Amino acid sequence: MTVSSTASSQPLLVLDHVSKSFRQGRHQVLHAVRDVSLTVHAGEIVALVGESGSGKTTLGRIALGLLKPDQGRVSFDGHDFSALAPEQFRALRTGMQPIFQDPTASLNPRRTVRELLLQALWKTPDAGAARCVRLLEDVGLRPALQYLDRYPHELSGGQRQRVSIARSLAMEPRLIIADEPLSGADVSIRGQILNLMLDIQRSRNVAYLMITHDISIARAFADRVAVMMQGELVEVGPSQQVLRQPSHAYTKRLVAAVPALG
Repeated sequence: MTVSSTASSQPLLVLDHVSKSFRQGRHQVLHAVRDVSLTVHAGEIVALVGESGSGKTTLGRIALGLLKPDQGRVSFDGHDFSALAPEQFRALRTGMQPIFQDPTASLNPRRTVRELLLQALWKTPDAGAARCVRLLEDVGLRPALQYLDRYPHELSGGQRQRVSIARSLAMEPRLIIADEPLSGADVSIRGQILNLMLDIQRSRNVAYLMITHDISIARAFADRVAVMMQGELVEVGPSQQVLRQPSHAYTKRLVAAVPALG
């Protein structure tokens, strides 16, 4: 069931005609993102869908400020990234946090859960064990004290992803950019993590840019869907409209490829 949007009229994240290319060898250029414009409002869930290699992850990294676009403008909460000094950007960036596809790779294997969370909380006045416990409880790791001193390899895949989500929540973000956060998880864990993310959206009014190749996730999770093909956005609109009555041939192929019961 799609979550109703609590979006305001002023976009929280704005990607304005952004493009990004990468040189491959001496004479070949990969145009990963081509003149893409997209917005995410406060409290809104936008799913960015497309096949592997469509440019979704590159666009997500541009939105996070991890990559600079060759052309175009990125702004968050009304602040243009290109106009900010480094320290201003770092301060702004705390309001926008990532959840990566592979929690095993994104969590330092030499740090305990406690250390991972405290590292994210270092600017928070009440940083400490009590705050870490609250974060773990918020993501369903209970009793939290049993997890604080474990290392990532001592956790299951679903537990590691919950720790990743807790770490993202530590800075009280207004926007979470999640890049295939359910990829590789089995069906039961996918459902648990998806429900957790929806609960967080409802309780904290967090906006999401969910990057996924899975149309069924977009249908269940998103207020709006943006369909990306070969670096370009080919269709954007309310999820039920786009996924029930797609207008672009590429979107129709993606929807048709989703297995249907019966």
